[in-house]
Amino acid sequence: MGKAPKLIQSIERSAAILEIIAQEGGSARLQQIATLSGLEKTTAHNILQTLGHLGYVQRRQGDVRYHLGGRILNLARVAGDDNALRRRMRPALDAIAQESGATVFLAVPSGDEAAYLDIADAGGRAAPTSCLHRREKLEGSAVGLVFLAFVPGLGKRVLAMRADALDDDILTRIEDVRINGYALDIEAYRPGWNCVAIPWRENGEVRASISLTGPAADLPRHRLIRLSWMMMKHIERAAVQQC
Repeated sequence: MGKAPKLIQSIERSAAILEIIAQEGGSARLQQIATLSGLEKTTAHNILQTLGHLGYVQRRQGDVRYHLGGRILNLARVAGDDNALRRRMRPALDAIAQESGATVFLAVPSGDEAAYLDIADAGGRAAPTSCLHRREKLEGSAVGLVFLAFVPGLGKRVLAMRADALDDDILTRIEDVRINGYALDIEAYRPGWNCVAIPWRENGEVRASISLTGPAADLPRHRLIRLSWMMMKHIERAAVQQC
Protein backbone atom coordinates (compact mmCIF):
# COMPACT_ATOMS: atom_id res chain seq x y z
CA MET A 1 0.00 0.00 0.00
CA GLY A 2 1.23 3.51 -0.80
CA LYS A 3 1.85 6.10 1.85
CA ALA A 4 -1.01 8.38 2.82
CA PRO A 5 -0.64 11.85 1.29
CA LYS A 6 0.82 14.53 3.51
CA LEU A 7 -1.93 17.06 4.11
CA ILE A 8 -1.23 20.78 4.31
CA GLN A 9 -3.01 21.81 7.47
CA SER A 10 -3.99 25.34 6.40
CA ILE A 11 -5.65 24.04 3.21
CA GLU A 12 -7.41 21.27 5.11
CA ARG A 13 -8.76 23.79 7.61
CA SER A 14 -9.83 26.20 4.86
CA ALA A 15 -11.76 23.45 3.07
CA ALA A 16 -13.45 22.45 6.33
CA ILE A 17 -14.55 26.04 6.96
CA LEU A 18 -15.99 26.40 3.46
CA GLU A 19 -17.91 23.14 3.88
CA ILE A 20 -19.29 24.33 7.23
CA ILE A 21 -20.54 27.60 5.72
CA ALA A 22 -22.16 25.69 2.83
CA GLN A 23 -23.82 23.19 5.18
CA GLU A 24 -25.21 26.05 7.28
CA GLY A 25 -27.08 27.39 4.26
CA GLY A 26 -24.33 29.60 2.84
CA SER A 27 -23.59 31.75 5.90
CA ALA A 28 -22.37 31.27 9.47
CA ARG A 29 -21.04 33.27 12.42
CA LEU A 30 -17.42 33.12 13.54
CA GLN A 31 -18.25 31.35 16.81
CA GLN A 32 -20.35 28.78 14.96
CA ILE A 33 -17.53 28.13 12.48
CA ALA A 34 -14.93 27.82 15.24
CA THR A 35 -17.09 25.41 17.26
CA LEU A 36 -17.98 23.14 14.34
CA SER A 37 -14.42 23.09 12.99
CA GLY A 38 -12.78 22.57 16.37
CA LEU A 39 -10.52 25.59 15.80
CA GLU A 40 -9.71 28.46 18.10
CA LYS A 41 -11.64 31.60 17.22
CA THR A 42 -8.41 33.45 16.39
CA THR A 43 -7.29 30.71 14.01
CA ALA A 44 -10.70 30.52 12.33
CA HIS A 45 -10.78 34.31 12.01
CA ASN A 46 -7.35 34.43 10.35
CA ILE A 47 -8.33 31.76 7.82
CA LEU A 48 -11.58 33.57 7.08
CA GLN A 49 -9.68 36.81 6.51
CA THR A 50 -7.51 35.08 3.89
CA LEU A 51 -10.51 33.42 2.25
CA GLY A 52 -12.23 36.80 2.19
CA HIS A 53 -9.25 38.46 0.52
CA LEU A 54 -9.32 35.75 -2.17
CA GLY A 55 -13.07 36.12 -2.74
CA TYR A 56 -14.11 32.73 -1.37
CA VAL A 57 -16.04 34.22 1.57
CA GLN A 58 -17.49 37.66 2.15
CA ARG A 59 -18.97 39.87 4.83
CA ARG A 60 -21.92 42.12 4.11
CA GLN A 61 -22.61 45.52 5.57
CA GLY A 62 -24.56 45.23 8.80
CA ASP A 63 -24.17 41.43 8.87
CA VAL A 64 -21.69 39.71 11.20
CA ARG A 65 -21.92 36.39 9.38
CA TYR A 66 -19.49 35.04 6.82
CA HIS A 67 -21.08 34.15 3.46
CA LEU A 68 -19.80 32.05 0.58
CA GLY A 69 -18.19 34.50 -1.84
CA GLY A 70 -18.97 35.00 -5.49
CA ARG A 71 -15.69 33.43 -6.56
CA ILE A 72 -16.46 29.99 -5.18
CA LEU A 73 -20.09 30.12 -6.34
CA ASN A 74 -19.06 31.03 -9.86
CA LEU A 75 -16.43 28.29 -9.91
CA ALA A 76 -19.16 25.79 -9.09
CA ARG A 77 -21.27 27.08 -11.98
CA VAL A 78 -18.45 27.18 -14.52
CA ALA A 79 -17.51 23.62 -13.57
CA GLY A 80 -20.90 22.63 -14.98
CA ASP A 81 -19.77 23.80 -18.47
CA ASP A 82 -22.31 26.39 -19.62
CA ASN A 83 -21.49 25.86 -23.30
CA ALA A 84 -22.16 22.13 -23.09
CA LEU A 85 -25.44 22.77 -21.29
CA ARG A 86 -26.49 25.26 -23.97
CA ARG A 87 -25.76 22.75 -26.75
CA ARG A 88 -27.63 19.94 -25.01
CA MET A 89 -30.70 22.02 -24.26
CA ARG A 90 -31.02 23.91 -27.54
CA PRO A 91 -33.25 21.31 -29.28
CA ALA A 92 -35.64 21.34 -26.31
CA LEU A 93 -35.71 25.15 -26.24
CA ASP A 94 -36.57 25.27 -29.94
CA ALA A 95 -39.29 22.61 -29.59
CA ILE A 96 -40.91 24.43 -26.66
CA ALA A 97 -40.79 27.77 -28.49
CA GLN A 98 -42.33 26.23 -31.61
CA GLU A 99 -45.17 24.53 -29.75
CA SER A 100 -45.99 27.53 -27.54
CA GLY A 101 -45.31 30.39 -29.94
CA ALA A 102 -43.56 32.17 -27.06
CA THR A 103 -40.00 33.11 -26.11
CA VAL A 104 -38.02 30.52 -24.15
CA PHE A 105 -35.01 31.15 -21.90
CA LEU A 106 -32.31 28.93 -20.41
CA ALA A 107 -30.85 30.22 -17.13
CA VAL A 108 -28.45 29.00 -14.44
CA PRO A 109 -27.85 30.12 -10.86
CA SER A 110 -24.79 32.32 -10.45
CA GLY A 111 -24.10 33.40 -6.90
CA ASP A 112 -27.23 35.16 -5.68
CA GLU A 113 -28.40 35.90 -9.24
CA ALA A 114 -29.65 34.12 -12.35
CA ALA A 115 -27.51 34.18 -15.50
CA TYR A 116 -29.20 33.68 -18.88
CA LEU A 117 -27.34 31.40 -21.30
CA ASP A 118 -29.68 31.06 -24.27
CA ILE A 119 -32.95 32.26 -25.78
CA ALA A 120 -35.17 30.74 -28.47
CA ASP A 121 -38.28 32.04 -30.19
CA ALA A 122 -40.97 30.50 -32.37
CA GLY A 123 -38.90 31.22 -35.48
CA GLY A 124 -36.03 29.09 -34.19
CA ARG A 125 -33.64 32.03 -34.31
CA ALA A 126 -30.75 32.22 -31.87
CA ALA A 127 -30.73 35.08 -29.41
CA PRO A 128 -28.73 38.21 -30.20
CA THR A 129 -25.44 38.41 -28.33
CA SER A 130 -26.71 41.32 -26.24
CA CYS A 131 -29.39 39.05 -24.71
CA LEU A 132 -26.98 36.37 -23.53
CA HIS A 133 -25.35 36.31 -20.09
CA ARG A 134 -27.89 38.81 -18.76
CA ARG A 135 -28.06 38.60 -14.98
CA GLU A 136 -30.89 39.44 -12.61
CA LYS A 137 -31.86 39.04 -8.98
CA LEU A 138 -33.59 35.84 -7.99
CA GLU A 139 -36.53 37.16 -6.03
CA GLY A 140 -39.66 38.01 -7.97
CA SER A 141 -39.00 36.25 -11.28
CA ALA A 142 -40.26 32.77 -12.12
CA VAL A 143 -36.71 31.62 -12.90
CA GLY A 144 -35.50 32.96 -9.57
CA LEU A 145 -38.29 31.23 -7.66
CA VAL A 146 -37.26 27.90 -9.21
CA PHE A 147 -33.71 28.32 -7.92
CA LEU A 148 -34.84 29.58 -4.50
CA ALA A 149 -37.11 26.54 -4.18
CA PHE A 150 -34.82 23.79 -5.40
CA VAL A 151 -31.12 24.78 -5.01
CA PRO A 152 -30.03 23.66 -1.51
CA GLY A 153 -29.10 26.55 0.80
CA LEU A 154 -29.75 29.26 -1.80
CA GLY A 155 -33.21 30.21 -0.61
CA LYS A 156 -32.10 30.40 3.00
CA ARG A 157 -29.14 32.59 2.11
CA VAL A 158 -31.04 35.03 -0.13
CA LEU A 159 -34.00 35.30 2.24
CA ALA A 160 -31.71 36.08 5.18
CA MET A 161 -29.74 38.64 3.18
CA ARG A 162 -32.73 40.50 1.72
CA ALA A 163 -35.40 39.95 4.36
CA ASP A 164 -36.25 43.65 4.67
CA ALA A 165 -36.82 44.07 0.92
CA LEU A 166 -38.93 40.95 0.26
CA ASP A 167 -42.72 40.57 0.30
CA ASP A 168 -44.23 38.73 3.26
CA ASP A 169 -45.61 35.98 1.01
CA ILE A 170 -42.27 35.01 -0.58
CA LEU A 171 -42.04 31.84 1.54
CA THR A 172 -45.53 30.83 0.41
CA ARG A 173 -44.60 31.35 -3.24
CA ILE A 174 -41.43 29.30 -2.85
CA GLU A 175 -43.35 26.48 -1.18
CA ASP A 176 -45.93 26.57 -4.00
CA VAL A 177 -43.08 26.03 -6.48
CA ARG A 178 -41.85 23.02 -4.53
CA ILE A 179 -45.35 21.52 -4.49
CA ASN A 180 -46.32 22.27 -8.10
CA GLY A 181 -42.94 21.74 -9.76
CA TYR A 182 -43.17 25.02 -11.68
CA ALA A 183 -43.09 28.77 -10.91
CA LEU A 184 -45.47 31.42 -12.21
CA ASP A 185 -44.85 35.13 -12.68
CA ILE A 186 -48.12 36.96 -13.34
CA GLU A 187 -47.00 40.47 -14.31
CA ALA A 188 -44.86 40.60 -11.17
CA TYR A 189 -41.42 41.05 -12.67
CA ARG A 190 -42.43 42.96 -15.82
CA PRO A 191 -45.85 44.63 -16.15
CA GLY A 192 -47.84 43.27 -19.06
CA TRP A 193 -45.82 40.05 -19.31
CA ASN A 194 -46.39 36.61 -17.80
CA CYS A 195 -43.94 33.76 -17.37
CA VAL A 196 -43.70 30.13 -16.27
CA ALA A 197 -40.44 28.39 -15.34
CA ILE A 198 -39.51 24.78 -14.63
CA PRO A 199 -36.33 23.19 -13.25
CA TRP A 200 -33.81 21.19 -15.27
CA ARG A 201 -32.29 18.41 -13.16
CA GLU A 202 -29.07 16.53 -13.72
CA ASN A 203 -28.22 13.60 -11.45
CA GLY A 204 -31.10 14.67 -9.22
CA GLU A 205 -29.87 18.24 -8.72
CA VAL A 206 -31.34 21.38 -10.26
CA ARG A 207 -28.69 22.79 -12.60
CA ALA A 208 -30.77 25.20 -14.68
CA SER A 209 -34.22 26.59 -15.30
CA ILE A 210 -36.21 26.85 -18.53
CA SER A 211 -38.74 29.67 -18.70
CA LEU A 212 -41.41 30.63 -21.21
CA THR A 213 -42.61 34.24 -21.41
CA GLY A 214 -44.82 36.52 -23.47
CA PRO A 215 -47.57 39.15 -23.31
CA ALA A 216 -50.05 38.55 -20.48
CA ALA A 217 -52.97 38.60 -22.91
CA ASP A 218 -51.48 35.64 -24.80
CA LEU A 219 -50.35 33.73 -21.72
CA PRO A 220 -53.01 33.82 -18.98
CA ARG A 221 -52.46 31.78 -15.84
CA HIS A 222 -54.45 28.73 -16.99
CA ARG A 223 -52.48 28.51 -20.25
CA LEU A 224 -49.14 28.89 -18.45
CA ILE A 225 -50.02 25.92 -16.24
CA ARG A 226 -50.83 23.78 -19.29
CA LEU A 227 -47.62 24.90 -20.98
CA SER A 228 -45.57 23.94 -17.93
CA TRP A 229 -46.55 20.29 -18.45
CA MET A 230 -45.66 20.53 -22.13
CA MET A 231 -42.26 21.95 -21.17
CA MET A 232 -41.67 19.11 -18.72
CA LYS A 233 -42.40 16.53 -21.42
CA HIS A 234 -39.85 18.10 -23.75
CA ILE A 235 -37.07 18.20 -21.18
CA GLU A 236 -37.85 14.64 -20.06
CA ARG A 237 -37.50 13.58 -23.70
CA ALA A 238 -34.20 15.47 -23.93
CA ALA A 239 -32.92 13.71 -20.82
CA VAL A 240 -33.79 10.29 -22.27
CA GLN A 241 -32.09 11.09 -25.56
CA GLN A 242 -28.90 12.08 -23.74
CA CYS A 243 -28.68 8.83 -21.79
